[in-house]
Amino acid sequence: MAKDEEKKGQDKAKAPAKGGAKPAGKADRKARGGSEAREQAPVEAATLAADYIPRLKEHYTKRVVPALTKRFAHKNPMMVPRLQKVVINMGLGAAVQNPKIIDSAVEELRAITGQQPVVTRARKSIATFKLRENLAIGAMVTLRRDRMWEFVDRLIGLALPRVRDFKGVSSKGFDGQGNFTLGLREQIIFPEIDYDKIDVVKGMNISFVTTARTDEEGRALLTELGLPFRQ
Repeated sequence: MAKDEEKKGQDKAKAPAKGGAKPAGKADRKARGGSEAREQAPVEAATLAADYIPRLKEHYTKRVVPALTKRFAHKNPMMVPRLQKVVINMGLGAAVQNPKIIDSAVEELRAITGQQPVVTRARKSIATFKLRENLAIGAMVTLRRDRMWEFVDRLIGLALPRVRDFKGVSSKGFDGQGNFTLGLREQIIFPEIDYDKIDVVKGMNISFVTTARTDEEGRALLTELGLPFRQ
């Protein structure tokens, strides 16, 4: 009797628990271990090297600064005009009738600049234009440092050559203090924009804010950076 009970106890210990999974074999454990490792392995984001310097920034340091120092006879390197920031503004009056345009404008500006845009809103109501206070009417992005240099490089090297019948940039956009604003009629000149996915062709203003004290210095800076002014 005792032997029969001992044998039943051994069989019960060998049997899998009720409702539990069967013990996995070596091949099953190996396969599951590989899949778990793949699921838990972190996806490494593409990162730039620690010593990475944008091409246009390097061009400014090595070539533009000496050229402007010689031209304007600056005695201190800090007097040489430099690019502080670039502001891209997309005004959308059609958003009064179609608010969805704002969403597409934000997505397109994010693709172009690599930075999250800010939605601009009306400051006051204007009944003539059916405009209400705090209504979204545009989007804008302010770029500084490396993102600014990368954007200007792509603008000069890729976007502007794709403008139809391009004959150069007009120099009438200076404000008298060395800052310059460039107007573009179409966002599709940027290679980041998929032409098949756009809903409305949108224009934008690109403002170059510099430390130049005069328009002459500002134009000289942008010319040396590669912005093709119309003769």
